[in-house]
Amino acid sequence: MRTVEITVHGHVQGVGFRWAMRAEAQKRHVTGWVRNRREGAVQARVSGTPNDVEGMVAWAHHGPPLARVARVDEVEVDGAEVVNGFEILDSV
Repeated sequence: MRTVEITVHGHVQGVGFRWAMRAEAQKRHVTGWVRNRREGAVQARVSGTPNDVEGMVAWAHHGPPLARVARVDEVEVDGAEVVNGFEILDSV
């Protein structure tokens, strides 16, 4: 299992990014969460097989059709809590 936390910058709020990411996560059978950040970014934590997590990170670099991704920051997370499913959390 691999867990990463990603922060997606650009025009990524108000374009369905969180819902599209949840659909992509369900398709890839990864777990975790996604939420908006007050400064305009989208933050997510993704856990799964290395292949599936890498696929999610690659997807985040373009996101849904209306998104305009400028940058994706990725950090490995050790000892992350186990989450069932993929949730959309409240903004922080």
